[in-house]
Amino acid sequence: MYNISSSSKTPLHIQLFKQLKQDIEQNFKAGDKLNSIRKVASLYNLSKNTVESAYSQLVAEGYIESYPKSGYLVTDTYYKDSQTTISSVIIQENEKENYLYDFIPARLEKGSFPLKLWKRIFTKVIDESLDFGTYSSGQGEFALREQIAKYIIQSRGVKCQTNQVIVCGGLADSLSILARILHKTHNTLAIENPGYYVAKNVFESFGYNINKIPLDENGISIEALNLTNAKLVYTTPSHQYPTGVAIPISNRLKLLHWAKDKDALIIEDDYDSELSYDNRPIPSLQGLDKNDKVVYIGTFSKSLCATLRISYMVLPQHLMKEYNKLYDAYFSSVPLMMQKTMEHFMSEGHWDRHLRKIRTLNRKKHNLMRSLLKDTLCNTIKIESSGAGLAILINPTVDFDWDKLKKITKEKKMKLYFAKDKSGGDWEAIRMGFGGFTEKELPLAMKVFFKIWEQCIVK
Repeated sequence: MYNISSSSKTPLHIQLFKQLKQDIEQNFKAGDKLNSIRKVASLYNLSKNTVESAYSQLVAEGYIESYPKSGYLVTDTYYKDSQTTISSVIIQENEKENYLYDFIPARLEKGSFPLKLWKRIFTKVIDESLDFGTYSSGQGEFALREQIAKYIIQSRGVKCQTNQVIVCGGLADSLSILARILHKTHNTLAIENPGYYVAKNVFESFGYNINKIPLDENGISIEALNLTNAKLVYTTPSHQYPTGVAIPISNRLKLLHWAKDKDALIIEDDYDSELSYDNRPIPSLQGLDKNDKVVYIGTFSKSLCATLRISYMVLPQHLMKEYNKLYDAYFSSVPLMMQKTMEHFMSEGHWDRHLRKIRTLNRKKHNLMRSLLKDTLCNTIKIESSGAGLAILINPTVDFDWDKLKKITKEKKMKLYFAKDKSGGDWEAIRMGFGGFTEKELPLAMKVFFKIWEQCIVK
């Protein structure tokens, strides 16, 4: 993950060239393929000309060569021999009611999942000579973990080897495994307030005490965290849940210093990191860590399919011994065939293409909803959070009847979602999900919402 800053005096193509050059020297070997120009441009919100200029300089200096139909490959001139290998809480269903307009903040539209492709890969995997008479690896199939490691190294700047990756059955499963591993050495979890209730519930079920840490404009308050005796903190630094705040680099470094100074651990839930629309993706907190103090957790739920229940966790090396001891007889909750299908989906390049498609599709709907909100409701609303994920969070700026809003939306068969319901704090906002709508459906749903909103303003 590269740090490309438009505010820097150094031209963008030079920034990209220097960081690509360093990455090639340290992490690539002869014959490795670089990402396509289009992919890099999309990933960092750069123009194709900028990326082409950086690649041209790499070609000129002999780091890479361009091959027809193959793309850009690393030359053997700078080959470096390296030892590095690239390597439950049940979600409650909605009430059994048919909503005409459901603004669910964590859903992709039905047609976005590549069903035909998935079925084709699944069928191919079934035909392979797999041993169905044995148990699959409890840590997850090695080839899938290798693909996950490669992906998060390239896209999120995570530092890991394949043996650190654990395939899990969703966030709650990841946290449950972690809570059990740490139970002997930790008894308190610090969490953001407001924050994601799933983490609180999981750790409470294992007997942990919970310290709620307030937020400020820079995310979790490091000053407040320092006043506690906690040596374990759960945070969503790239897109805080539910406020949307991103922890700036200065506070990320302060948080890492806290972990080093207190001999503590940080659980980084990289929530919504793949769906960023306004800015370039922020590199992971784990990638900045030099002291093995961060547990990194990610999931495919928001960008591929929630019902697959595939997540992953990267443990620091010093926790792997305890994991292997406690989970020696553990079998992954993700079925073998699901793991093998996901492995091929990633290794054949379909995941990268799908992610580009999903990001583009939802950027359009995000921008459409934000424009409609601003143009129609004007100064009667404040947009609390936008620019990432599958929802825009809003609050009224005028006297407003919340009870009336909930009553009318129910009568109109409209489902709205509220921050308090999932964060357990006092902070409230309406979570306007756009992901589940098609681009054609969204304006009609918003038109109905606007009429209801007008009725709830206290005159």
